[in-house]
Amino acid sequence: MSKGKLFVISGASGVGKGTVLASVMSKRQDLAFSVSATTRAPRPNEIEGVHYYFVTPERFKEMVDNNEFLEYDMHMDRAYGTPIAQLEDKLTRGHVILDVEPVGAFNIRKQRPDATLIFIAPPSKEELERRLRGRGDTTEEQITMRLARADWEMEQLSAYDHVVINDQVETCADKILNIIAEQDE
Repeated sequence: MSKGKLFVISGASGVGKGTVLASVMSKRQDLAFSVSATTRAPRPNEIEGVHYYFVTPERFKEMVDNNEFLEYDMHMDRAYGTPIAQLEDKLTRGHVILDVEPVGAFNIRKQRPDATLIFIAPPSKEELERRLRGRGDTTEEQITMRLARADWEMEQLSAYDHVVINDQVETCADKILNIIAEQDE
């Protein structure tokens, strides 16, 4: 039986989810982060099993065929999924944060209606574009695709339990921590 609660975080590419979640995790040592599997290549400084499980497309398909994912989705021509076994293991020890795209979040909601869905939104589309360009690792084509995807994602906000604006990392992190604290027993 699970003792923790599941918090599903979504947000547009470039909104600062990783930075905000690092702050959240540093302020509550009792939270666990669910690590997703992906077919994309690691970015500099990403660690296998910490940031993602980096798998081949063939291995990913095998995992799908074996029903090893709570949810999975294609995003930007790459596959992402939440391995069930590691998630359930972490939930036996406490609250778990999961970082997934909206389609994955909605699929999780179907299987885990008790999950709390939180969307991290940018202060504006212009700020989101500035952040994407500031990364320095994103092509013009990728920026265009990610901004188009962000438009669709922003249309999904009503399906989330909470929407938090990332206008300042620590303020955003504190709002998420308050949402989690409301769920503590």
